[in-house]
Amino acid sequence: MPAARPPTPAPPVLDPLVALADRCVQCGLCLPVCPTYSLERLETESPRGRIALSRAWALDTIAPTAVADTHLDHCLGCGSCEAVCPAGVEYGQLLVQARQRQRERRPPAWRQRLIESLAARPRWLNAGLGLYRRAHGWLPASLRPLPRPPRPVRWPSRPATPAPAARVGLFVGCVAQAYESPLRAALARLCGALGVELDPVAGQGCCGALHEHAGNRDSAARLAAGNRAAFAGHDTVLTLASGCHDGVAHALGSGVRTIDALSFLGERAAALRWRATPQRVALHLPCTQRNVVKSVPALRRLLAGVPGLEVIELDAGHGCCGASGTQMFADPERAAEYRAPLIDQFLRSGATRLLSANIGCRLHLGNGTTAPVQHPLEFLAQCLEETPTG
Repeated sequence: MPAARPPTPAPPVLDPLVALADRCVQCGLCLPVCPTYSLERLETESPRGRIALSRAWALDTIAPTAVADTHLDHCLGCGSCEAVCPAGVEYGQLLVQARQRQRERRPPAWRQRLIESLAARPRWLNAGLGLYRRAHGWLPASLRPLPRPPRPVRWPSRPATPAPAARVGLFVGCVAQAYESPLRAALARLCGALGVELDPVAGQGCCGALHEHAGNRDSAARLAAGNRAAFAGHDTVLTLASGCHDGVAHALGSGVRTIDALSFLGERAAALRWRATPQRVALHLPCTQRNVVKSVPALRRLLAGVPGLEVIELDAGHGCCGASGTQMFADPERAAEYRAPLIDQFLRSGATRLLSANIGCRLHLGNGTTAPVQHPLEFLAQCLEETPTG
């Protein structure tokens, strides 16, 4: 009898990070849209350079160094490279995996750990921001990393009308609990004009985006599970922060329609009536709104419906304001470099206020100017003429 053939060895399991990196064809189309490459003009500060670096670390062909780590740290996670990539490289997933491994061998800085801890504990965070609001005027500039939180605003009282045409959940988030009270009241008024009732669901928490982008995937998963439980039973959930939207959508899954409030109202723009508002406003379009949520057309449609309104879209600088979740705290000087051209353009524009649809961007931009910085929906609620009928 012929000798039995030895079993064919199983093919080696490819490292998932390497598999993501190997989709990159090194074409370089990502370089012109990358904010960090625009600022530094270094290959290592580009998506292509970070992909090559992460791949080499995963294959142990080069050893990690403190200098190389900074190139990964500097990435803003804006998603612009992924939006233009012809090979479909999932750069966002690659970045998260690379930072997770980086975190395992290099503990995060105390400031990052503190921010993640507070974001995951709403009561602590809200108590801290309450104290910060009261002490803000007494603190030196070096201890004022954020604008002063606004006074809490009550939601509009519910009119004695028949049952609403629809009832939708509202994602609030972490830092937005203290900073977006006027915005939530504004959204309630806009939705009320359409016969839509908002439900700011109890028991919800942080979307986990700042945890995941820092490589803390376990905490991000726990926060996602908490939000999934809180929003059980809701068919539609509105988000107000473009930076939170993707995390909320993934947490709630395909069975729930998670939609940016701008897109939700944009679908119903014809039913809203606006008073004449002869103002010039500046519009900042966050990276996450452009590249992930894609609610820019809806926003433009809403603003275009306001009679007399002139909108100046800010496009100066490097394509990102530099806030990038916690980076405006971790490296404030570098974050300010990205912000400066946008603030300069805003000041030259003659606009009376600055609009931006992401809370992180608004907080960062707000620390660079004394002019009003608002979510577009907060401004639009001020332009609302009356509740339409019929």
